[in-house]
Amino acid sequence: MTPENAILTISLLAAFADGSNDDREREHIRRFAESMGTEAPDLPKLYQDVLFKRVKLGDAVQALSELGQRQFAYEMAVCVCDADGVQSASEQRFLAELKTLLTLDGDTESQAFATQADTLAAAAATAGIASAASSPPTAQAPVAAQANISDAELDKSILNHAILNGALELLPQSWASVAIIPLQIKMVYRIGKAYGNELDKGHIKEFLATVGVGLTSQYLEQFGRKLLGGLLGKMAGKTAGKLGQAATGMAFSFATTYALGQVAKRYYAGGRQMSTQLLQDSFQGLLGPAKQMQSQYLPQIQQRAQTLDASEIMNMVRGNGL
Repeated sequence: MTPENAILTISLLAAFADGSNDDREREHIRRFAESMGTEAPDLPKLYQDVLFKRVKLGDAVQALSELGQRQFAYEMAVCVCDADGVQSASEQRFLAELKTLLTLDGDTESQAFATQADTLAAAAATAGIASAASSPPTAQAPVAAQANISDAELDKSILNHAILNGALELLPQSWASVAIIPLQIKMVYRIGKAYGNELDKGHIKEFLATVGVGLTSQYLEQFGRKLLGGLLGKMAGKTAGKLGQAATGMAFSFATTYALGQVAKRYYAGGRQMSTQLLQDSFQGLLGPAKQMQSQYLPQIQQRAQTLDASEIMNMVRGNGL
């Protein structure tokens, strides 16, 4: 097993650690595995091996001989476990076992990363959007809704979120990527509110999953593309990227956020009447143009990255700013 495939195996094991991923999330992860087939020929097989428990955590760990590889594997696992909020007890046990197997118990860099990522996840879980475990409410308005702010202001807000999430990918602190999904959730919340909908987190997570942006699978794709883009080889044993080395992840996060915002705007403007298929088709149709836009806004993304710090990111996740 190569180090890259070992890290992806560990990430997949983390994705299924709590046993609560629904069929849709599993389908997102499966599609990600298949989409990466040309870059990681073994990934579809790894997905099957993990799903059917044919591979063990210790097997993957044995393929990671360098400290930088072990640190990055742990970082990916932490992000995946934090994807949907505060870690469950089973996820905590998984990460504790992984840390021990990777011989990182005394590694201050890994501990600092986990602390920052967990703090971000906790902040997102307690931010000013109500939580709900139930399915999203049915449509409240059968006709088109009118936003309480202008279309131009909504578009500007969506673009600002996309630029910010692209910038987070460029930061040297890889824990910053944990903030991307909470910020996407807040963006959708604000769009829905502009059209008169008081949304809870349960609805928004359901909306993201329906569109095709699963929480766990988004982290897997985000970090998997960084990894397969040559991150380990370029880093010479270090786990944190430098400005300009996360171009693939930046394009993914910018485009995903922008397309998600535009689909949310259409959905709530139309009284939440779009079918699942139409939501998915609309998102995919917007994703390509959004990826093209990323190069246009690259200077703004780079400039935003240079001004971000941990306290500002935390404040935004909690609901302040933007």
